[in-house]
Amino acid sequence: MGVVFAHAEDQRLYLWERDAGEPVPLTPEPHTEAGLRYADFSLSSDGRSVLCVREEHGRARASGTDGGPGAQAPVGAPAGDEQTAGDHGTAVEAADTVAAAGAVSPVDTVGPADTVGPADTVGPVGGTEPVAVEPAGTDGAATAPVPDAPHRGRSGRGGDIRRSIVAVPLSGRGAQDPSVIRELASGADFYASPTESPDGGHLAYVRWNHPRMPWDGTELRVAPSQGTEYTLKGGVDESVLSPLWVNDSTLYLASDWPGWWNLYQAGLKGQAIALYPAEEEFHAPPWRLGHRSFQVLSSGLVVALHGLADMTPSLYDPETLDLTPIATDLTSWSQLDSDGESVVAIAASPTTPPCLVRLDPATGSIEVLRTSDLPGAGGDAGTADDAAPFRIPVPQAQTLPGRYGAPVHVNVYPPEGSGPAPFVIHAHGGPVSHSTKEYDLVKAYFTSRGIGVADVNYGGSTGYGRSYRKRIHKEWGVVDVEDAIGVARSLVDQGLADPDRLAVRGPSAGGLTALMALTADTFACGVSYYGVADLLGLAESTHDFESRFLDSLVGTLPGFTERYRERSPINRIDEIDVPVLLLQGTADPVVTPDQARTMAAALGERGVPHALVEFEGEGHGFRSAEARIRALETELAFYARVFDTDFGLGVRPLTLSTAPPERPRAAEPEPGPDAAPTQAGSLSANGSAGTEEALEREHQSG
Repeated sequence: MGVVFAHAEDQRLYLWERDAGEPVPLTPEPHTEAGLRYADFSLSSDGRSVLCVREEHGRARASGTDGGPGAQAPVGAPAGDEQTAGDHGTAVEAADTVAAAGAVSPVDTVGPADTVGPADTVGPVGGTEPVAVEPAGTDGAATAPVPDAPHRGRSGRGGDIRRSIVAVPLSGRGAQDPSVIRELASGADFYASPTESPDGGHLAYVRWNHPRMPWDGTELRVAPSQGTEYTLKGGVDESVLSPLWVNDSTLYLASDWPGWWNLYQAGLKGQAIALYPAEEEFHAPPWRLGHRSFQVLSSGLVVALHGLADMTPSLYDPETLDLTPIATDLTSWSQLDSDGESVVAIAASPTTPPCLVRLDPATGSIEVLRTSDLPGAGGDAGTADDAAPFRIPVPQAQTLPGRYGAPVHVNVYPPEGSGPAPFVIHAHGGPVSHSTKEYDLVKAYFTSRGIGVADVNYGGSTGYGRSYRKRIHKEWGVVDVEDAIGVARSLVDQGLADPDRLAVRGPSAGGLTALMALTADTFACGVSYYGVADLLGLAESTHDFESRFLDSLVGTLPGFTERYRERSPINRIDEIDVPVLLLQGTADPVVTPDQARTMAAALGERGVPHALVEFEGEGHGFRSAEARIRALETELAFYARVFDTDFGLGVRPLTLSTAPPERPRAAEPEPGPDAAPTQAGSLSANGSAGTEEALEREHQSG
């Protein structure tokens, strides 16, 4: 028994067996740092290899894996790795090996980034691109792989990237001899979910190509051990995800063909059959590799997560066609995995921090394996410090009227206190992502100080079906902005929000929404966390996974150049007259620092009050505890300055400038224990820890 994992530091695969003193490398050391990356693991049918997606960068191309141009090893062929009983990782031991789901997270992405980072990170924003999947052909006919095809498209940093599906021997021979690592599929821009049938006769996987994103269109491909591979389901307008074998000739999968990601059953030929048609999602948006939302048990029953933005588990019986909810107080579930008898997942609720749980489908019992030691964990009250008690807010889900009466989904966190209150409208990153109702100390940080928060799942968000998701197609910077403004006005009409104390905030893609919303007359101020200010600049500098994302969000270049300019906040400065706070990392490779600097300079030229606070060494999403805490404190100080109140905590307002900055302002080091607070006061160890973790989750989602 052992675990296969990808190590963040060098991106190599390792096997750590239970009684071994240290892990053993399975893949070769690349010629360039982190030049070979692996993710989305599954065990081969014979238990001797791990199947995964490999991403090769530039000169780090793997050698000796293709046996010539376009060559492919047949499924079920010998691994080229003759194991003996004395080898490290014998066939018996390998058969019992558990391949860890190495999720590649969209850590350095414009979108969830709530979309890729080190392969062993749990969480959409920091230096590695998402290894994902897309189809090369979508006409349903068999297509031959294109050998050594780098990604095809416009990208400032995409460069020479090649992805494939490979079989890595568990014996460890691949670490010294790359030729024993078999390449099973190649030629498409992206791959995901490789899985081999129990008899080893067929390989199933998902693929897609630029300019599509995996929620736009993917192909489920099947490669028989004898014969030509073919497309079983999917295409340019159908997103197929997470195939799982039920037996040697039957797959379960998720498809949004009916407008929602529903579960389907497919044979090796013919039409797929819907298992439980419903207007709800049975799969999370595919921002990360290795994340599944359903699992097949050895009994044949299926544990499936389903719902809207927040999903909960149910047990599906393919014999009776019944879907039975599993009773639980945890309301936001994700990342399902199983050993065939029980399932494990990450789960949370508005008052329970994310925790690792084990679910016994037979009894419905849920065991918490690991939880967070955060304020309010397990309850609805916590303490930030001895002087400032606070309550974990429980959101109110509302559907409010947006553009032309279209519904807009929002989670409203009322502040403590009464009467019309200052409100912050939050626009999540993505933009094709969503916010959930799970435990969030960032919300508590504001609501406990009398500031309400409305978390808007604007048009384009996931979790509400394909048509809602496609509302933002070619309309980014319009639909999302109108929805944010519509929510703010609705809260005013309800008497919850003070019309003179409305703010809008957002990270990354949500930063563009926030800045564009300031061109209207609704908000008194706005906050951008490493937000997009220049769409043309983003198109040139972003990473490969999202290098053609803007084609669907805005339009193809160069034909829609003027639209890119029109939707860029940097070109709408003349319409912004309210204070702006820009928070930016100096090492951001996605939304580069020049965007925030140019924005600050332009605001200063017009005499608009603003502050640009840079965080040295931070990327797209602040990583250090110091940066995350200081950013939040700076934001609160900004609201105190604009709304002319200290929110009862003696916060000293942030100084705003009305002139172009001589140079970017760097965040100051954390003051010592005896130093007076310089911006928004200080947090105790309890408050800091909770805020750090909540901020990290927020930044990883956009």
